[in-house]
Parts: sequence; structure tokens; C-alpha cells
Amino acid sequence: MDRIFQEIKKLTDIPSYSKHDRFVQGIINAINEKVIGQDEMLPSVNKLIKELGFSRETIIKGYRDLISRGIVESKNRHGYFVANSNAEQTLNVALLMYNLDSFEEQFYRNFRHELGPNIRLNPYFHHGDIEIFETILNQIKGKYGMYVIAPIPHPKTKELLETIPRNKFLMFDRYEPLEGDFNHITQEFGESSYRILAELAPKIKKFDEIIFYHSPASLDPKEIVPSFKKFLKDFNIKGRIIKEYTHGSVEKGKVYFTLDNFALWQIMRDCKSLQLVPGKDVGVLSSNDEPAKEIIGVTTFSADFANMGKLAGQAIVNKDKITLTVPTILFERNTL
Repeated sequence: MDRIFQEIKKLTDIPSYSKHDRFVQGIINAINEKVIGQDEMLPSVNKLIKELGFSRETIIKGYRDLISRGIVESKNRHGYFVANSNAEQTLNVALLMYNLDSFEEQFYRNFRHELGPNIRLNPYFHHGDIEIFETILNQIKGKYGMYVIAPIPHPKTKELLETIPRNKFLMFDRYEPLEGDFNHITQEFGESSYRILAELAPKIKKFDEIIFYHSPASLDPKEIVPSFKKFLKDFNIKGRIIKEYTHGSVEKGKVYFTLDNFALWQIMRDCKSLQLVPGKDVGVLSSNDEPAKEIIGVTTFSADFANMGKLAGQAIVNKDKITLTVPTILFERNTL
């Protein structure tokens, strides 16, 4: 019994956890760590009150929560028992994503598939808004056995993520530094974008200029900006950065580089309207590969989101530690 109390007390230092959260998650942790097994008896309400100093209402409410999840069962006059020690069958996973763009949907589909039918998955979307991000984290804290999160580059992000127990946390998509070790499957933007541009340099040099659309106020990775500038200098290529694309501004002899799908499709539409052939009259470069870009023949560079989802799902199911920066891949097609 002492080890069960220890698992609950371990969560005391997590400021975002209420006593209810600590009790429920502590019991789940004790089961997951094989401290107590299926059909074994859990501490009585009175024993828990004495050892933890929690109120009777908190303990009873916590047990009711665990019963509703199918983790604990109450046997009349005999107390509370572990109903299911199979973590895969009782694990609830929260997935916090930017949105469900087609490339992120590739992550979701593979992630969901790898988890299998016995793990419950609830997706949430923060849309790159730190207030929504914070609200969602506050709402879901202590309610899930695993938190899989795509972080936002923001000063508050680190503080918010530090409230999640490291053994229940997996970062994916963008990398945000935290203290100590933590699981992550993420991308890298600075060195990889320079490498891709360098590989494309012979083709880019066939045009008069490369224009990179990037707004400092956008969510586009800021690490690409210095890489782009370094590329221009190192390869003696004429280029500039513009905040946003203006409809109808496509010119022959230019390469247009954008991370924004809306701008990409507008550029392609304007090329058609002005009878300019992508790959011949103008160049077009995009990021985050997806089926539509493959079909149309847009040159892109991208992380493999489908594989990222697969690896994330496998890490959770197998309870593996993972610290992986996924490679960025160039897909050379007709537009450049």
C-alpha cells in the first residue's frame, strides 16, 4: 500500500494538479507501474484520508472517476479493486494539434491506426493561438494518461508544458526546448531549409530572382529566414523577402517560395491566368508535402508526417523513450 501512496505523493509538485487530479493520476500510475495488479484491493477511503490528508469527498469523487473509466470497480462492502491492469485498454490520449490541414491529417491517420482500437484518442486544435492553447491545457490537465502536443513558438509555451508529467508527455511537429529530458518527434527548420535550397541552387540560378514570402507575424518557422539569407549570400543569388503575396503579381523569370498554402494556390492560379508555365517561365517552391501538391507537380520539401504519426503511435503503445528529429525530404517536381 505504501507504494500506492508514494505514486500519489509524487504528483504534489505539479502546480496545475488539483488533489483530485493527483489522486486519480497517482492510482493510474501505480497500476501502470505494476505496483498493484488486476483484482487487487486498493486502499480504503479512511486509509487514504489518513495517509494523504485529502477530504473524504475528494477520495470518493476520485474513485468514482476511476470507476467511470473502467479502471476501478467497487465491490459492495468489500472496497475498491483494480478492474483492468491492461494500460492499453485504459489509456486515454489527448492529441493537441495546430489544425487538420491535409499534411497534419496524414499524421493523425497513422497515429490513430498505431494506437489501435483499445486506446481512446481525443483530438484538440489550438490553431496557433496561445490563449486557446492555454485554455485547452487547463481543461484537460489530469484527465489523460498521455498528452501528445504540437507546441506553439511563444514565451508562455515552456511554462505551460512544464506542468505536464514527463512520463505522460510527447512533443511532436515543432521543437520547443524544455528543461531536462522529454520525449519528442519533431522537425528542424534552419539547417534543413538551407540544405534544400543549396541542393536546388542550380535550378534557381536559371531564373532572375527568388522571392520568399514570409511575415514576421505569421506562424511560419522563423528559423528559415536566416537560412534563406545565408543561401543568397553563399550562392550569389539575387533574392528578397516579402511579407505576403499580392494577387496578380507573378512575373516571368522569378522563383516564388512560400510556406502558405493559400498563397501557393493563388500563385498557381495567377500563372494559369497569365499563361506562365511553372518550371519554365517561373519557378514555384513550397513546403509541407501533401497529395494535392504531388498530383499537380509542385516542388516541395517536407517532413514525413505520415511516418511521424506512425512513430508517435508506436512509442506510446510500446512505452518507448523517443527523441527524434525527423529528416526533411526534397520532392523535386515540375514547378522547379
